[in-house]
Amino acid sequence: MDTQAKIFVAGHNGLVGSAIVRALQSRGYINLVTRSSKELDLRNQAAVEDFFATEQPDYVFLAAAKVGGIQANNVYRGEFLYDNLMIEANVIHSAYRHQVQKLLFLGSSCIYPKLAPQPMREDALLSGFLEPTNEPYAIAKIAGLKLCENYCRQYGVNFISAMPTNLYGINDNFDLANSHVLPALMRKFHDATVTDAPTVTVWGTGEPLREFLYVDDLADALLFLMDNYDRPEFINVGTGEEISIKELALTIQAVVGFEGELVFDTSKPDGTPRKLMDVSRLKELGWQANTDLKTGIEQTYAWYLENLDTFRR
Repeated sequence: MDTQAKIFVAGHNGLVGSAIVRALQSRGYINLVTRSSKELDLRNQAAVEDFFATEQPDYVFLAAAKVGGIQANNVYRGEFLYDNLMIEANVIHSAYRHQVQKLLFLGSSCIYPKLAPQPMREDALLSGFLEPTNEPYAIAKIAGLKLCENYCRQYGVNFISAMPTNLYGINDNFDLANSHVLPALMRKFHDATVTDAPTVTVWGTGEPLREFLYVDDLADALLFLMDNYDRPEFINVGTGEEISIKELALTIQAVVGFEGELVFDTSKPDGTPRKLMDVSRLKELGWQANTDLKTGIEQTYAWYLENLDTFRR
């Protein structure tokens, strides 16, 4: 991408979108186009079409989505399916109509079957049943990557899809009702430390294994893919390393400095038992993550403390 190119970052206020903006700006890209959800409702086809007709972006990072943790995915099932289907369909179709040079769509590792062989290879897609708690979100993301793939095949556009593993980092969502496991635990440990609570409760058994990628590493990978990947098939983005929820909790506890006891609420769902990405294709292209989990958690917690009164909670 030329540094003068007009680049639309959809979802620039979110965890991923804000990291993409930081990465682009640090590399000298100055012609960035952004719209908040209040300024542009990406679920509105006419509004999206008008935006593309007016702005005519050269490149698109499609990071806008309705997202959340296990509870949010399970409760707002209709919204997660409808909102994400509409967002991706409108942006991808308008990008095609207005001859965007390249589009990158962000999926999620939840697209894979609940019991997919580990680590999960790209060819495991649609080989089994999805995890029930996030099935609507996963179906929407599968539809988005298939839109990109088939627009490439039918229309010859250069629309690629990246499937990141579990993400965390600067500008994460720390709302206990709707956030993902890592920021939720960080918030719990922080609040417990402030109030001198004796225990912190962790959902589930603590046994499930998860992979976590620092969001600024993801942004670096996405810019790498924009420059080096041009195939219709989607590609995994992750670290290739996993950790149990219990070990994750202990790591966050140490970083935050909580000195109380961990309690595991086994009445709460564990979700998928294991979810590790096979990132061999991305490594073969020449990219791998460089932020270890403890360092990423320390950087995230430092940002959390600095923005305690201003960020999304």
